[in-house]
Amino acid sequence: MLRIYNIPVSIEEGDEPLKNIVSRYLKVSSKSIKKAVLYKKSIDARNKDKIHFIFCVDIEVDSEDKIIKTAKKKKIEEVKKYEYQIKVNKNLSKRPVVVGFGPAGIFAGLSLAQAGQNPIIIERGSDVDERTKDVENFWKNGKLNVNSNVQFGEGGAGTFSDGKLNTGTKDVRSRKVLQEFVESGAPKEILYNAKPHIGTDKLKTTIKNIRKKIITLGGQVRFNTKLVDIVISNNEVEGVIVEGEKGTEEIKTDNVILALGHSARDTFEMLLSKKILLEPKNFSVGVRIEHLQSDINKSQYGDSGVSSKLGAADYKLSTHLKNGRGVYTFCMCPGGKVVAAASECNGVVTNGMSEFSRSEKNANSAVLVGVSPSDFKDDSPLAGVEFQREIERNAYLIGGENYFAPAQCFGDFLIGKETKSFKEVLPSYAPGVKLCDLAKIFPDYVVESLKMGIIEMDKHLKGFASHSAVLTGPETRSSSPVRILRNENQESVSVKGLYPCGEGAGYAGGIISAAVDGIRCAESVMR
Repeated sequence: MLRIYNIPVSIEEGDEPLKNIVSRYLKVSSKSIKKAVLYKKSIDARNKDKIHFIFCVDIEVDSEDKIIKTAKKKKIEEVKKYEYQIKVNKNLSKRPVVVGFGPAGIFAGLSLAQAGQNPIIIERGSDVDERTKDVENFWKNGKLNVNSNVQFGEGGAGTFSDGKLNTGTKDVRSRKVLQEFVESGAPKEILYNAKPHIGTDKLKTTIKNIRKKIITLGGQVRFNTKLVDIVISNNEVEGVIVEGEKGTEEIKTDNVILALGHSARDTFEMLLSKKILLEPKNFSVGVRIEHLQSDINKSQYGDSGVSSKLGAADYKLSTHLKNGRGVYTFCMCPGGKVVAAASECNGVVTNGMSEFSRSEKNANSAVLVGVSPSDFKDDSPLAGVEFQREIERNAYLIGGENYFAPAQCFGDFLIGKETKSFKEVLPSYAPGVKLCDLAKIFPDYVVESLKMGIIEMDKHLKGFASHSAVLTGPETRSSSPVRILRNENQESVSVKGLYPCGEGAGYAGGIISAAVDGIRCAESVMR
């Protein structure tokens, strides 16, 4: 099989049969191409007058050597079809336990089930259907379920997001993750789009189907079941204590994969009490910024009118300020909305969400400022958690103590003035917003960094620093404030048989990298 890179394709040609596109590019007969499969598709919008696609295509032909020799100045290489093989060196005497059913836990559980290890998966939140009801009740009525919300429940925090699947990881397991998603109902284009996304609506169905596959393969998934303790003897795992619908029980096991998610603060406290080594880590805090999606489309694609064929435009921006702080956009949601994402009472947390269609009026993303343990009040492992909590509680008080989020136009934020009324951009956050000065909820260095960072980003995306852009805050859950220390085999340095995993443990960032880490931890359990 040959992989053909960097094929320029006009917007008009984008829907043509791949064989025709490749044959024109290579100047060979389409009949000589047995099979053509799109491997990657991206948009080149550097020249607004000539926006086009860039294709990478895998082909099967009779005379591969001839193609390689004649296709001068074209990047072509021979590749092998990717097939993931589960590595099993031992069968476990006791069923392994996976804690958490976000991306890391899902793929750890799936890998174990596919290897015949019959995992028991526990999740403190509800299944995705009941969880959706709990989340909508919170958004509409301000009634928070502390165990079933945007952070906890089937699918993890990513379920109520854009379902973004792009990643910086080069791990070959990422292909396995995408293939499993597609087999479970996700759109096929996630296999080749350079910036793939599922959308919260399609992600829910996909996750349910993966859960059914795990159960069919002999695994067990138990919702509304919370880890409250780990039974340890001679620094080895002997079991877990859980609280579920039937009360408290012990599950005997030699292997526990901790795929907690970044908001399991009470579980972090339990681990610390068990003298399991944790450390504070860098993370980021900031706000959600909203613009009209039509303005983002215009900034990215110009006035060419191609946005109807290309979909809602996105962006990814970053800058390093003179004060030493890094500021960047995160979890950009084209055609989406800002949502309430608290998991504790008396705290306000925001996040972004898009459906697959990305058809909402506004675009939003987090604008975040990097913070480190040197910014925290003390050097305890959970100092970052308390840093988050203080900001979230400040927002709750200022917002009116009803989970309304503080909001402000960027122009007013610049001069420290409360917004009296919004302009063309209206906030999308539910339950609602409270007009106030966002500077009151953050440390001064975060406020100044946000101001400078947004202005700098405007140099790269015209209109980003529009005075009518709406800021809603705070965004505090971009990543875990804690790292649970593990060795090169993904095993806790404190306890044998305990495998800290995914984003919550401090080893991933995003759906794909968390899922890959879940597979990696499952492999380690079976090593």
